[in-house]
Amino acid sequence: MSKIKVLLAIIFLFLSMKVNAQQVPEGTSSELVILNVNSGEQRTIIKENRHFEAPNWSRDGNYLIINSGGQLEKVDLAGKKLGQILPDKITRANNDHGLSFDGKLLVISKSDEGTSSRIYTVPLAGGEPKLITPNHPSYWHGISPDGKTLVYTAERNGTWDIYAIPTAGGDEKRLTDTEGLDDGPEYSYDGKWIYFNSNRTGRMQVYRMRPDGSGAEQLTKDSLDNWFPHPSPDNKSAIIISYLEDQKGAHPFGKDVKLRLLIIETKELRDLTEVFYGGQGTINVHSWSPDGEWIAFVRYHKP
Repeated sequence: MSKIKVLLAIIFLFLSMKVNAQQVPEGTSSELVILNVNSGEQRTIIKENRHFEAPNWSRDGNYLIINSGGQLEKVDLAGKKLGQILPDKITRANNDHGLSFDGKLLVISKSDEGTSSRIYTVPLAGGEPKLITPNHPSYWHGISPDGKTLVYTAERNGTWDIYAIPTAGGDEKRLTDTEGLDDGPEYSYDGKWIYFNSNRTGRMQVYRMRPDGSGAEQLTKDSLDNWFPHPSPDNKSAIIISYLEDQKGAHPFGKDVKLRLLIIETKELRDLTEVFYGGQGTINVHSWSPDGEWIAFVRYHKP
């Protein structure tokens, strides 16, 4: 392994650890926003003087899931808090969480005592969390439409790549093996592609590949740092978060960012938001509404 690759892995491990209270300035407020991708309309659901992250949209469209303080919480579209999700079972969760396409299974990434992030599944209706990835660190990002496979980013032997594993548990399969950092894998709704981001060319850009890891295709090639592509329900576009400055393979909190719509066929990019204070925690995981009209994200405000 080259010294450069080892150094990049160390930097990425240090900078990409999920944000804790010491990294977020005291007094920072969080604003949960939904945005109509066609009209540009933005609606604030809640704005609070605390730190929360990474909204998922429920598969029935009725509420959003966020994480804060290691717990998962539900908030309806009117801003009513619906309580924590399985608070006696889910603790120490980070911002890599989400639901299966049928809405019945919750996938979480969390750190247990003495370990870094590992991936668990638990029925949303209740039950015991099941450990899927004994190896760590492992950060979940996607599930196949048929619910049979999870994809995630993981560090193994000093390198960060994308892996797949049966949702029921089993042996993990390495899908990427290139210089640089690969992250944010997520299945398209038709199951034909896995979208992800990588800085294999020296700058973080968006790619897609077939579910077996073949046929990698670069989709963005501009001067911004592009992260976390979330494919749309109609398979025609993806939402990405773009840092204005080179983050050297990290996705830190508290930077100038904007959300953009990537049109897959033409590779055209369209701004959806103004530049705002965000980054880590803004839109780490899938957050499309079921009808494909809206996305959810978190905008932060300096103290």
